[in-house]
Amino acid sequence: MDGMTNKISIGALVLAGLWVLVWRSLNWVWLGPKKLEKYLRQQGFSGNSYRILVGDMKESNDMDRSAQSHPLPLGADILPRMMPFIHRTVKKYGKRCFTWYGPYPNVIVTEPETVREILSRHEVFPKPKIGSHNHVFVSGLLDHEGHLWSKHRSILNPSFRTDNLKNILPAFDLSCKEMLQQWETLAEGTRGSSMEIDSWPYCLEVSKHMLARAAFGDRYKDGIKIFEIQQEQIDLGLRAIRSVYIPGSRFLPTKFNKRLRGTEREMRAMFKAMIEAKEKEINRGEDVKSTDLLSSMLASNAKMIKEQGPESGLTIEDMIDDCKAFYLAGQNVTSSLLVWSLVSLGQHQDWQEKARDEVFRVLNTNDDPDFDGLSHLKIITMILYEVLRLYSPAYFTCRITEQELKLERFSLPAGVVLTLPMLMIHHDPDLWGNDVKEFKPERFSNGVATTTKGRLSFLPFSSGPRTCIGQSFSMLEAKLFLARVLQRFRLELSPAYIHAPFPAATTFPQHGAHIIIHKI
Repeated sequence: MDGMTNKISIGALVLAGLWVLVWRSLNWVWLGPKKLEKYLRQQGFSGNSYRILVGDMKESNDMDRSAQSHPLPLGADILPRMMPFIHRTVKKYGKRCFTWYGPYPNVIVTEPETVREILSRHEVFPKPKIGSHNHVFVSGLLDHEGHLWSKHRSILNPSFRTDNLKNILPAFDLSCKEMLQQWETLAEGTRGSSMEIDSWPYCLEVSKHMLARAAFGDRYKDGIKIFEIQQEQIDLGLRAIRSVYIPGSRFLPTKFNKRLRGTEREMRAMFKAMIEAKEKEINRGEDVKSTDLLSSMLASNAKMIKEQGPESGLTIEDMIDDCKAFYLAGQNVTSSLLVWSLVSLGQHQDWQEKARDEVFRVLNTNDDPDFDGLSHLKIITMILYEVLRLYSPAYFTCRITEQELKLERFSLPAGVVLTLPMLMIHHDPDLWGNDVKEFKPERFSNGVATTTKGRLSFLPFSSGPRTCIGQSFSMLEAKLFLARVLQRFRLELSPAYIHAPFPAATTFPQHGAHIIIHKI
């Protein structure tokens, strides 16, 4: 009798467990999303009705493939190519709208006051952890929240201050000189000292070298190797993002997952080796100058531990995560900014000449550019801002609600993803005027605050407490790069150039960036 009772009890537990599993699955794929949809519609949001599990993903992926199969005329609206589904949704439903990322509702936020409110309240609007391979693009400082984020940020901040940027400027300049020497070699012996090149691989390469030298100093060649592995990981991660998210799928022993984990292991091992080597140099009492980011980070971490105890510092795994995050963001953002700057100057000869005149006027061409001289390049800065507006390297960012929240203009339930499409905000004629699609650096002649009239309508490096820590770093790289190029070459957009901005890790030229370089 006892055995029969035990069997009945076990059977009841199994049935109860199965019922819980079925209920949770049903709630995840249908009941929960429909409840959220009802809430959003009551708040005045519009969008497609939820379709079980896939949401809008199939339609969105189909539109991506279609849009990216055709290039654009120069000067055309790039939004339908960069983010076709979001662009169409906003046109169809208005600015208060939502889409579906699988079973997750995704509210599109473009109104500057609401964007400011969300980005300034980062403690209640964290970054979402949705996606089977979210860790590919978000790690370290980019991933942390709350006290952990504050801890990492306070230790990393000194590495990006002005005095440290001045120290790593020669590393940037050496990388620029190496690239320009390649251009001069190509142009030598050609008729008119001119040559057509695809500038995109050069922008990728020079940004890799600038970042590797700045990050690791004399060990920069090891840093270059990491980029190759990281690029493979990015390509794999982008494939995963475009597939339907199934919880736990990243742990399945598929060939795809094995290779993705392999790239992670290889990268972490290389970062760890460089960090440990630098620590050994410091522990041996060698004269390790804090002229690279890694040395500066280690010095800041050691100081924090000495002043506040071991718990206040970063572990080696923490530092690996931060190195990985900065490598991903730094290299991709900079290469994107450089290539679209070359394309824009090649297309707009009048602004190229204005920029060149300023470079020769402000910088002493017989010497290496210094930090103070670069900071006085007003026209170059205006050009870079306009490039960042038109071709935002980071074209969107996301946050999520973990509890029901009331904003100034509406309320949101828990479990809603908020997409802030910076590129769409930068191209909004209601914010920038009817000439929003035109390349007009003069709109920044009196600074960003005057141009935006105090509204948060320009945010290429995000905004609020979590503004990109590498903003000044990237701008310094770009100013130096353009100054060096304009000192030696005149640029012309090639007839072979195909205008095809592409949404990868950042805004890339899908078919390269062909320009003609003329030696001055």
